[in-house]
Amino acid sequence: MRATDKTLSEQMKIHDAEIFHRKELINFSDSDAKLLKNCQGIIQQQLDQLVTEFYEFQISFDEVALIIGDADTLQRLIAAQKDYIMSLFDGVYDLEYTNKRLRIGLVHKRIGVEPKYYLSAVKALKDKLSKIIRDEISEVEIRSATVNALDKLLSFDVELVFDTYIRSLVTAMESAKNKSERYALGLEEQVAERTKELHDLARRDGLTGLYNHRAFLEFLKRDIASAKRNNLPLTLLYFDVDKFKLINDQEGHVKGDEVLRTIGKVLSEISRENDAPCRYGGDEFCVILSGCTSEDAKNFCQRLEEQFSGQHKAVTLSMGIAQTGPETFLDHDELIKRADEAMYDAKKEGGFQIMVALH
Repeated sequence: MRATDKTLSEQMKIHDAEIFHRKELINFSDSDAKLLKNCQGIIQQQLDQLVTEFYEFQISFDEVALIIGDADTLQRLIAAQKDYIMSLFDGVYDLEYTNKRLRIGLVHKRIGVEPKYYLSAVKALKDKLSKIIRDEISEVEIRSATVNALDKLLSFDVELVFDTYIRSLVTAMESAKNKSERYALGLEEQVAERTKELHDLARRDGLTGLYNHRAFLEFLKRDIASAKRNNLPLTLLYFDVDKFKLINDQEGHVKGDEVLRTIGKVLSEISRENDAPCRYGGDEFCVILSGCTSEDAKNFCQRLEEQFSGQHKAVTLSMGIAQTGPETFLDHDELIKRADEAMYDAKKEGGFQIMVALH
């Protein structure tokens, strides 16, 4: 349920029993309510003059006049103050009365009235009302009891106003804290994302978008260790572009770069999520095929050849394959060496060739 669906007393869990208890704490009784109710006519007669004098005193302070701001606002405040004063002598101090007091605290906080100005205004109003009571009630006992009843009721009001004022402050602080936490979390996520991006960029080849040599070695060591733990095969494909230097010399580096980018694109398209296609260096490429045998790698090579040839018919690739596991395992250096040697055996044959190292 939204806050706007509840009254202030409901939001603050102030109910009839709580109101009764608060009155008990300040010893405000039905007799006090009757005493104040009996003064209603007296106060009504002097209300206009009372409120006029009250605000003349208030706006004599520059900071208070600045808070009020303009003549229209002053007139609204005068009307509201008259209603407030008469409610003090209504004799009924129930949940509706409480809600109005709670709202005073909320409004004061929103418009920036500091507690010292509110308390000084309450003191000024209390003095003026007490003087009227003393002047108009001749019987000493009743006069004293009525002034005392007014003092208790104003204390009741002040408690309610400050409950809301403090609650508003706490809510504002919690809101600011939550905003700060959300900002910090957002900033942390941005930093983490940017760090990940930078980390990823540091492991990528700028031309092809494939993993670079450093990342290749990291992944190969990791994947061999994983294959050992799980008793799975792992195959390394090592290939390069035939007569790549001649392509650069005769057709230019732009053409050479185009060939390398095509390889990067094709490898990215045909590789599985757990494969690791890498640019080893220059025109040499490696693909780590986890969980694959040399036969699986040959199928991979054929798909690579088909897609690459469709774009560069005059360019061929020499491909070497070396498998390790699932029973005995080579270390990463030996596996690279064997795949590299198989690639050179393929190159000797000429054209698109695939050679598999002995396992």
